[in-house]
Amino acid sequence: MIYAKNKDALSYLGIHPNLDMALKHITEEYLPTIGYDRVELKGSDVYATRFTYETVPAEESFFEAHKNYLDIHIMLDGSERVEVAPPEKLAEFDRVEANDFYAYRGEGDYKLILSPGDFLVVFPGDAHRIKMQVDGPKTVTKAVFKIRIH
Repeated sequence: MIYAKNKDALSYLGIHPNLDMALKHITEEYLPTIGYDRVELKGSDVYATRFTYETVPAEESFFEAHKNYLDIHIMLDGSERVEVAPPEKLAEFDRVEANDFYAYRGEGDYKLILSPGDFLVVFPGDAHRIKMQVDGPKTVTKAVFKIRIH
C-alpha cells in the first residue's frame, strides 16, 4: 500500500513499468481529462476511469482485492474512509476470477481518509474497503487507474 499526495507521485517510480506509466499521469493537467468511459494508456495493462458515487455506512461496504492488477485511487472531489487489510485476515464471500475480483468481509488493519490531492495504491495482497462515509453520506468523484503487474 502507498498512501501519498498527488504532488509526490513521481517519488514512487521504479516499482513496475506499468505503475510508472500511471504515476506519471497523476498531474493537474491529466486528471481532469479522465472520463467515465475507460481511458486506455496501454490497452488492458494500464487504464483509468472516473467514478462518482455516494459514500455509504461502513456496514454497507466490503473489501475487494485483485491478484493480477493493482489499483490507484485518486480523490478528485469529496472524501471517503478507506480500510486496507491482507486478504488472508478476512472472510472471502465472492470471487469472479475472470474479472480478477475477490470480495471479503472483516476489519481493516489500516484506516485512512482519502481526500482531494491524495492517492492510494493498493497492490495484490492489499484488500481495500472503499466508499465509506466520513461525516454522513457525501458525493465523491475519483479517478481509478487499473495496472496489470502479473
